Amino acid sequence: MSDDSPVLIENPFHTARLKPVRKGKKPPKLLAVVHQSGCTGCEVCIAGCPVDSIELVPGPNPNNPAFQQTVEIDLSRCIGCQNCSQDCPWETITMYHHEDAYNAWANETLFSDLYIEEQNVEKISEKAGK
Repeated sequence: MSDDSPVLIENPFHTARLKPVRKGKKPPKLLAVVHQSGCTGCEVCIAGCPVDSIELVPGPNPNNPAFQQTVEIDLSRCIGCQNCSQDCPWETITMYHHEDAYNAWANETLFSDLYIEEQNVEKISEKAGK
């Protein structure tokens, strides 16, 4: 039985990779996941994040003026403080237990700049001249 779903990896060329990653002995109990289908890109959550783990990304349909941007949370930097989920006026950020957050992220993320399909790394690398 083969699984043909794409393998996602961290985008090594995204500027978020220059920011410090979460340090500590244990991962946080909770991680935040954005339900991008309800996100308006208002940026309230970005202002409230103490570790700068929330990125503004283009919406999945740039031709739709009502959906030009959304946010994405870098799970490798999220500390689970819940500020973003409490601040979001649209209630589109949910806190998940650490072990469930990655599955929820895969189900709720419509567009990602932080994580890309492994097969696309070479294409991006060529464009970046690396």
